[in-house]
Amino acid sequence: MSLKQDKMTSSERWVALLNRQPLDRVPIVGLALGYSGLNVGYTIGDMYTDPQKTFNAQTWTPEQYGWQSLPLLMHSFFRPARELKMPEGDFAQAPMIKRFMVETEDEVWALKMPDVKDVCVGPLAVSKMGLEAGEPFVSYLFELFSLAANLPGVETFCKWMVKKPKLAHQLMRLATDFALDMSQYYADTFGAEKVMPFHGEPSAANQIISPAMFEKFVLPYIKEFYEKIARMGIKHAVVHPCGEQNANLPFWSQVKMGDPALITVGHEVDLETASKYFPNNIIMGNVEPAVIQTGTPQEVYEASRICIEKGKKHPGGYILMPGCELPPKAPPYNVWMMTKAVNDFGWYD
Repeated sequence: MSLKQDKMTSSERWVALLNRQPLDRVPIVGLALGYSGLNVGYTIGDMYTDPQKTFNAQTWTPEQYGWQSLPLLMHSFFRPARELKMPEGDFAQAPMIKRFMVETEDEVWALKMPDVKDVCVGPLAVSKMGLEAGEPFVSYLFELFSLAANLPGVETFCKWMVKKPKLAHQLMRLATDFALDMSQYYADTFGAEKVMPFHGEPSAANQIISPAMFEKFVLPYIKEFYEKIARMGIKHAVVHPCGEQNANLPFWSQVKMGDPALITVGHEVDLETASKYFPNNIIMGNVEPAVIQTGTPQEVYEASRICIEKGKKHPGGYILMPGCELPPKAPPYNVWMMTKAVNDFGWYD
């Protein structure tokens, strides 16, 4: 099929969206990490270890599908562990922790986070490639609650929240300080106006913690984080309350995460609900990844159409995206259906 002619480039669309200016059509972000690597002949593991390959894959694949480019080196999704297994085989999608960094209570108090300059070597390389290629901003991945929880393991961390909250708060303090150090390093390196962090928070989903625990252990730290990066001059952030977070939305909405922030929700959160909680921010989402992986092309097309028609009504701006990472081995024609749906339903008058 032939697509309608775009009136804006990907970079022009980003700039217009972040400045609340009119767009030609609904943008698409694939959040296609492993998929992008496989799509261009690399491995999923390359997306976590090789800056040049991850940059290539995450610029070539958006070019192919007509998406917005958002190149990220996923190793910056900092996952410290005593033993980490990189993805391999038919079913692994991301690195897996085989042995946790913290195994005893004493180790919590002795733990020191690494120097961000050591952690950011690969991500900075990808960021520099992006700026040289004309990208309007650089981005890096971080977590707060999810990083803290993965230091001892989510199950142990949840027990500590109930029985030994001082341990949980200590790990939250370390995770928050680490994310702030990373943000300052990016702002100093590239200029705060060029920085747009990507904040994923899967372990804070209501499948894992209650709203009461979110209010106590997550909300204070995300408020602090976004207040401090705003003072650094960082204006925008992509924020992904991953999974079932409907009961947490009243707390997320209390936080000024950007001007505007880009809020990407899982398929569990209706886009009209997200619009009510974040009226002045850009919302992103939220085609269910399982539908893209196992559904028919017509089902993906219909799910995309529904998202587009809801999202276009949102006053803060809208981007079509999967509800989480695009499955690495999704059928390419199913993935193409997202582009086709925007071509058919996503144009602005």
